Amino acid sequence: MSEENTRTPSIKNGLHDHPQGSGETRTVDQIAPGGELHQNVAHDGDHADGVTHLTDNFGLRIADNENSLKAGTRGPSLLEDFILREKIFHFDHERIPERIVHARGSGAHGVFECTKAIPELTKASIFQKVGASCPVFTRLSTVTGGAGSVDTPRDVRGFAVKFYTDSGNWDLVGNNIPVFFIQDAIKFPDLVHSVKMEADRGYPQAATAHDTFWDFVSLMPESLHTVVWAMSDRGIPRSLRMMEGFGVHTFRFVNEKGEGKFVKFHWKPVLGIQSTTWDEAVKIAGANPDFHRQDLFEAIDQGDFPAWDLGVQIFDEAWAEKQPYDVLDATKLVPEEEIPVDIIGRMTLNRNVDNFFAETEQVAFMPTNIIPGIDFTNDPLLQGRLFSYLDTQKSRLGTTNFHQIPINAPKCPFHNFQRDGMMQTLVPTGRANYEPNSLAEAGENGGPRACPTTGFSTFQENAERNDPTEKVRTRAETFSDHYSQPGLYYRSLTENEQAHLASAVVFELSKVQIEHVRNRVVAQFRNVDESLAKRIAVGLAIDLPEKAKPAKEPVDLGTSDALSIQKQAKNTMQGRKVAILFAEGSDLAEITKFKKLIEAEGGTPALVAPKVGGIPVKGGELKADGLLAGSPSVLFDAVISILMPEQAEKLAKNAAALEWFMDAYAHCKTIAHCKGTQVILDRAGIQKDDGVVPLDEFKKVGVKRHWEREAKVRDLA
Repeated sequence: MSEENTRTPSIKNGLHDHPQGSGETRTVDQIAPGGELHQNVAHDGDHADGVTHLTDNFGLRIADNENSLKAGTRGPSLLEDFILREKIFHFDHERIPERIVHARGSGAHGVFECTKAIPELTKASIFQKVGASCPVFTRLSTVTGGAGSVDTPRDVRGFAVKFYTDSGNWDLVGNNIPVFFIQDAIKFPDLVHSVKMEADRGYPQAATAHDTFWDFVSLMPESLHTVVWAMSDRGIPRSLRMMEGFGVHTFRFVNEKGEGKFVKFHWKPVLGIQSTTWDEAVKIAGANPDFHRQDLFEAIDQGDFPAWDLGVQIFDEAWAEKQPYDVLDATKLVPEEEIPVDIIGRMTLNRNVDNFFAETEQVAFMPTNIIPGIDFTNDPLLQGRLFSYLDTQKSRLGTTNFHQIPINAPKCPFHNFQRDGMMQTLVPTGRANYEPNSLAEAGENGGPRACPTTGFSTFQENAERNDPTEKVRTRAETFSDHYSQPGLYYRSLTENEQAHLASAVVFELSKVQIEHVRNRVVAQFRNVDESLAKRIAVGLAIDLPEKAKPAKEPVDLGTSDALSIQKQAKNTMQGRKVAILFAEGSDLAEITKFKKLIEAEGGTPALVAPKVGGIPVKGGELKADGLLAGSPSVLFDAVISILMPEQAEKLAKNAAALEWFMDAYAHCKTIAHCKGTQVILDRAGIQKDDGVVPLDEFKKVGVKRHWEREAKVRDLA
């Protein structure tokens, strides 16, 4: 029997004769009031050609693939939206068992303590009095790469914290960037598909420097705000301990009186914010692909517990309505100069996991995990996440009982009538697995009951400038300004940071092979900042394309110093790692002096030498922590060199030694050196400046970046 005759009519019609994505009918691009691009079949196109028409998995044609169904233009998403649910449901189950995004992560246990009580704002138990505390588990991660990728690619970082409060688990699931690529959750599968490895070739891994991501960006100007953050130094952090964290969305605080205020959450690292340079990030990936994971583990293991202050921005609907952006738009931030961040608590990570798989890999964060006093808003990205996370955790962990895994279980009592399911580990007793029931009247355990007084009640007001009687698939016009805040971010950076950002975009677009995509991206950047677009065009050696037509003309929002890493830089040794290079004959007393100095300032010294065994030095014998050839200077925040002249002469002929100093110099780090080391510096072409100093000036100069040096060592866009 031929293959033709064995196919059923349905398979023949559905899969064989109509391969996905074929068809040539005419399409049109349309910009909607919210500023999003719709690529639709033309009204006068060939509607008989069903293959060109976008459908759900059962052939139903879709009229709008850009917006989820909402109760009003600015209202909450509706459970009725079967298109959103099918799309997210399918996306959540695309990979097993690794996380689809945030697969590469590191976790640790800790404690959160309230440092400022705010009962007037929220009835959340953890914020009722100073000193209130609870355990936490925090997972910090990259986004795009798989579990086996490296720690230091240019990427957004996940920043997820699980609070085990006496009212239940609260998961604050955010990122190290305060905004996100998309405004509506229905676009999340498209975003991740575009940023992941290209579907036909399976590369690049953990990288955005490829065609499909930038093609998506060029057609989705709402993504530009997050793009400029990711292309800045925020995308290549020095350490997980030195990242800011953000809740991204606008949430709501609710107090005992039922009064609500908008809130945005911030994590401020006690060690300050610090980044690498792009050249460092690439070299660190080769020298130590587990650089961030090891850094976090060793800091906690040594008792240098990383800490973050939790801050909040509080505002009401009256203030929100006056802003030139929509506070429910996840691609926008609230400048700290407009609403200062009020510090209300501190998180300290003080214990490493006992088992990576059982804890870090099996931990399940969900934005639906909230406690009384904290509630949601109608942010359409948040609304979609509320559906997605529960579904994806079941897919990853294989059972609806994933909440019973110790790392996910609450540390307060929990009781309900949910029973059975795969891998049920609890043993409920009695007949009460439903309610209402009257079994207690017969002397049996009737089970738990709802409590309107202390239980969670959804904030009742819906006064977010929304008509809940409408049932619409659209986006609010207040979401349509995609360029003003990216411009605010770029103009808030130092000149050096601006050069880094422009150079990052040039690098990424240089990897894009489709010419019209590069041009379209630059056309979008002309709306962000004309000077930035020109720098990118010059860096790519292309003509400046015509400016993209904005859905809404951008406005100048001024600048915000809180957005710049360098403007907030701390000149501190605390939490930093300093290498001390020595060799045979080096002075043990001098080495010991600098070790004690670094440790006294809160830093970590690391001894580096041409050999790692016992090396004879002046005053005894000394073992190194790392081999010179295997401990490149990219792994350290500053370097010190203590060498005898004859050993320095020998190392001046060693390529690894020359590169060690050249990289430290190129990456704008402090280099403190003895007289003998000068021969190496001369051969490496290292010029004296404020950061290349004699040993006795090290403490005064400190561990910091000397960015004024950068123009001498590399060309930037």
